[in-house]
Amino acid sequence: MYKGQCLCGKVSINVKGPIDSIIHCHCSKCRKSSGTAYATNGFIQTADLEITSGEEQIAHFETSPGKRRHFCTVCASPVYSSNDLAPEQLRLRLGILDTDIVERPSSHIFVSSRANWDRFDESLSMYDGHEPGRNKAKV
Repeated sequence: MYKGQCLCGKVSINVKGPIDSIIHCHCSKCRKSSGTAYATNGFIQTADLEITSGEEQIAHFETSPGKRRHFCTVCASPVYSSNDLAPEQLRLRLGILDTDIVERPSSHIFVSSRANWDRFDESLSMYDGHEPGRNKAKV
């Protein structure tokens, strides 16, 4: 079982089954929704999602008819997406999970929509925490 919660901790979830078809999505909707270069999503069965706290804090935005992005109303963390055409499954935003997962991403999708600055440049410095010299008061 996987466990997770939103940024503020109001919404907590358990996922009681496997995560399928994990992808890094570079479409403009995922980029805008996450505020990042891409979103990492995986499909789960609707019956496998247990909202253990904060269900009343979850709202949704309909991006197109029948397609909804569900998020915490307190901190705006994306939780999952649903589609009326496939009510038996949800697309989980994997960043919400606190436990390690065994499944791995299989692909990058909508790469033609990716941000022009989106490149994993291994020549850049990498740190386990904040970059040295960062003013901790900065957001």
